[in-house]
Amino acid sequence: MSQSVRARPPLLRALGLSEPPEQIEVAGQACRRIEIFKHDSWAATARYQGEGLDLVCKFNRLQPILGMPMRWLGKRLADREAGALRRLVAVSGIPAELGPIHAEGKRLGNAVAHTFIAGRPFHATDCPDDAFFPVLRDILKAVHESGMAYVDLHKRENIIVGADGSPHLIDFQVCFGLWTKWARASPAAHSILRALQAADWYHLGKHIALHRPDQLDLLEGKTSRPWLIRAHRRVAVPLRGLRRKLLTTLGVRAKGGMATSEAFPEDAVRRELGRAA
Repeated sequence: MSQSVRARPPLLRALGLSEPPEQIEVAGQACRRIEIFKHDSWAATARYQGEGLDLVCKFNRLQPILGMPMRWLGKRLADREAGALRRLVAVSGIPAELGPIHAEGKRLGNAVAHTFIAGRPFHATDCPDDAFFPVLRDILKAVHESGMAYVDLHKRENIIVGADGSPHLIDFQVCFGLWTKWARASPAAHSILRALQAADWYHLGKHIALHRPDQLDLLEGKTSRPWLIRAHRRVAVPLRGLRRKLLTTLGVRAKGGMATSEAFPEDAVRRELGRAA
């Protein structure tokens, strides 16, 4: 690790100078923090344990941005993810949402907790068994049938390989669904949902093509690149470049802007560094 790299400034941390609480209360149980998985601009995520409970709690953005309050955004993101998990409670492979979170007697509106999945993030060098992608396909199909799109499937680290080798899907922070009366009545919202669901299938197809190309027929032809992907890349690629340049300019990342160069990289990155060592 380069000695010139420094920790993120408060502006680029969801909780500013603070870290996730050392102790929280979930489902009437006191739980103590045992590990921080990541702390980026939008959320800090940590693992907690209590009597009979092993869970992950995400604390969404509270830190103001150039004086603009962000508490409202943190609550909205938490409500979105908690609502998605509740809608998928019957789906195997999706962690169970655990209800309100309190710390020091106060309800944390920006926080959402779910059961911890024993396992590891899906890795670029993995060669999963024959059952892995059929199960993951069925999980994604259940997400779509619930009236939502997952949206974040391009991130391999959002797929967790369980201790038994089975896939699990986590992190519903940016999922999209027709959850309001307006959205359900809006043709535009339905079109967006269909486009995002097509993007989900496209990203799953990319994972299958890389890891098990012999199983591409699982998707029954749902592997073509939708227009939304092309439009997204026109915007996202330049923005990602600007973000990396900002992080290197601030000294948060080394030259090149790779996440592996951060002083405190997230859990998935730390695991990759460990495998490479």
